[in-house]
Amino acid sequence: MSENLIIVFAKNIVLGKVKTRLAKTVGDNAAFEVYKHLFDTTQRESLKASNCDLHVYFSDVVIQSAWPNTEKFVQQGTDLGERMFNAFEAGFSKGYKRIIGVGSDLPDLTASIMEAGLTALETHDTVFGPSEDGGYYLIGMRQSTPCIFQNKPWSTDQLLNITRSELTENGISTAILETLNDVDDIDDLKASSIANEFSHLF
Repeated sequence: MSENLIIVFAKNIVLGKVKTRLAKTVGDNAAFEVYKHLFDTTQRESLKASNCDLHVYFSDVVIQSAWPNTEKFVQQGTDLGERMFNAFEAGFSKGYKRIIGVGSDLPDLTASIMEAGLTALETHDTVFGPSEDGGYYLIGMRQSTPCIFQNKPWSTDQLLNITRSELTENGISTAILETLNDVDDIDDLKASSIANEFSHLF
């Protein structure tokens, strides 16, 4: 067992249930194809990350064919904060010293970025990868830090700022990685590195 753990939070690929904001513009089938591309990117890059273990938490049901030879679970909790908290707590209870979590809607997420997040935890208490919308695509910590997940404005442009301020007030150090664009709506898609591949949608 490694001391490092990457947790991937993956929404199950279900037509009509993925990328719903994008689907309002391009339709369910197109949104499904975009998310499948992002899902596959996340799987490929997370499996390439070195010097770490990997756990995958699916939103609804474990997909046995995805992430082969990897521990897989179903997310538990009533909201995003609770689901992430429970996954991190499970990792720490197993003895991991540095844990990062990532989502599955990032066209530019790479193994090296995830490895950088784990490295940052050697010198900082927490680490975040900011997303352009004010949230974060990567979160990491080296011990249980419940305040990160409690009473937060999920899916708003102030999420990361509020979280960082609270950590600073509590004397918890934070490292910041490069900013990435996660794809939630048509404007995100147009601005993303996969825009050309999906240019037929706009």
